[in-house]
Amino acid sequence: MSSGTAISVPYKRVVRSLGTGAPVYGLLIVLLVALAATDPGFYEPDRFLAFVKRAAPLVILAAGQYLVIVCGEFDLSVGAIVTTGVVAAAEVHGSFPEAPWPLITAGLLLAGALTGLVSGLITTRLRVPSFITTLGMMLILEGAVFFWTGGSPHGQLSQGFRQLGRGTAMGWLPWAVLACLVAGLVAVLLMRSDFGRTLIATGDSERAAALAGVRVHRARVIAFVLSGAAAALAAVLVGGFSGVSAQAGRGYEFEAITAVVLGGVVLGGGRGSVVAAMAGAFSLQALFTLLNLQGVSGALESTVQGVIVIAAVGLGAADWSRLRRRRTHSSGGRPS
Repeated sequence: MSSGTAISVPYKRVVRSLGTGAPVYGLLIVLLVALAATDPGFYEPDRFLAFVKRAAPLVILAAGQYLVIVCGEFDLSVGAIVTTGVVAAAEVHGSFPEAPWPLITAGLLLAGALTGLVSGLITTRLRVPSFITTLGMMLILEGAVFFWTGGSPHGQLSQGFRQLGRGTAMGWLPWAVLACLVAGLVAVLLMRSDFGRTLIATGDSERAAALAGVRVHRARVIAFVLSGAAAALAAVLVGGFSGVSAQAGRGYEFEAITAVVLGGVVLGGGRGSVVAAMAGAFSLQALFTLLNLQGVSGALESTVQGVIVIAAVGLGAADWSRLRRRRTHSSGGRPS
């Protein structure tokens, strides 16, 4: 075996183990290096943890969105769930100042899960496309928040509630970072379980999964429930460090989808890694941070997201095997 072949074997094994997420891992490394070059103090512990804390809500949303996308659906309601959660927590605390913040937090998680349940049941039982179902849910929640608050939320969040988003554990580790790590670990374990394999099989081929005995509708409903709960957890973190706003979750639904697509997850389901989806969220946050350090207007963030989505989906849909066959044919049967 030649030395070149010996080197290529472990390289191929590494690439295979990274799967479809290999490009986003490389992109994340490049962005982190660029951030260090642009701002030498970026990796000071306090500043780097602050970066992770800002990224935590999007990472959690991306993990939840991944569960829905990998089984062949979409969830456009997560941003509205974030907004509704922040506003509802402030309104409840304003009306009942003595209400314990753990109870309010548990109520938000339950409400987020119930919202996902409704979306999942409408999608699976009534066969309304998830894009339309969750778009309608987004509009319902946004309209309800506006009607409830008149466009200007009242009340405030308790200090205990806000500690989850801006406080620290053990005096140095932000609770938001800890929540991100726990959510990521749960998502990874979930996708390595039988349920995770069921989700991927459902997205790959609903008919084949059903013939194999998979309860397709139940799997998709559970994915929506988990996505709604993840959005509610993100609402707790966003409310903690951003405060009360009727626009708290605006745009998060598109950022989450962008992060998942950037992570190499195929729209339509059946392929992708939850770790890569979360890496896509970190990459997106790192990119926005880098643009901000370079003095680029934040108004271009939506433009950047649009370019990423189109490019990632286009690259994912390209028939690379046909291109390789053409190159092999043009070189007389030898790969060029």
